[in-house]
Amino acid sequence: MLKTMQKHGVTLAIFAALATGLTAVVNELTKPTIDRQAAIQQKLLFDQVLPSEMYDNDIQGSCLVVNEPRLGAGEHRIYIARKGEQPVAMVMEATAPDGYSGAIQLLVGTDFSGKVLGTRVTQHHETPGLGDKIELRLSSWITHFADVMIHGEDDASFAVKKDGGQFDQFTGATITPRAVVNAVKRAGLYAETLPPRLSQLPSCGAQP
Repeated sequence: MLKTMQKHGVTLAIFAALATGLTAVVNELTKPTIDRQAAIQQKLLFDQVLPSEMYDNDIQGSCLVVNEPRLGAGEHRIYIARKGEQPVAMVMEATAPDGYSGAIQLLVGTDFSGKVLGTRVTQHHETPGLGDKIELRLSSWITHFADVMIHGEDDASFAVKKDGGQFDQFTGATITPRAVVNAVKRAGLYAETLPPRLSQLPSCGAQP
C-alpha cells in the first residue's frame, strides 16, 4: 500500500513538473505577441488624445516616471512627444480620485502651454447609465476636452456648467464629470511646469 502511494505521488510530481514547464514554455512563446498587441493598442489610444502629425519620435519609447500629486497618488507614466529634438506635447496617465464610485483612470494629452489635446478614460467603476457616460463608447462627452485651453489655476470656465464652467454634467450625475474635469485641469497645469525638468526625470524601467 505504501509503495503504491509513493508511486502515485511520484507520478503526480512528474505531471506537475511537466505542466509547469509547459506553461513556462507557452508563456515565453506567446509573450512577444502579447507585448506587440499591447503596444499596438496603446498607440491607438495615444492617437486619440494626441494628433500623430504633431511629433516624429517614438513616443512609446519616450516614457518617463513621475510621482506628482496633481496626477494622483503614486507613480504615473508620462510620454513625451518631440518634433525633431524639441518637446512639443505629452501624454500623461492621471487619476481622478474622487469619482462617485472610486478612482477614475485617465489618459490626458496636452501641449506645454495649457492646451488639452485630448482625453480618454481607461478605467472606472462609475454607475452604469449615469456616470459611465465618460466612456467614449457610450457618449461623446469625453471628446469635448480636445483643443480647450486652461487659462491658469483660477480659470473658472474649465469646470462643469453647474460650477459655472463650460463642460456639461450628466443628468443625475454631476460628481463623475466634475472629477474628470478637475483631474484634466490639474494634469494640464502640471504639464506647463515640465519642460525645464524633463531631463531630470527617470525613464520607465530605470533602476532606482
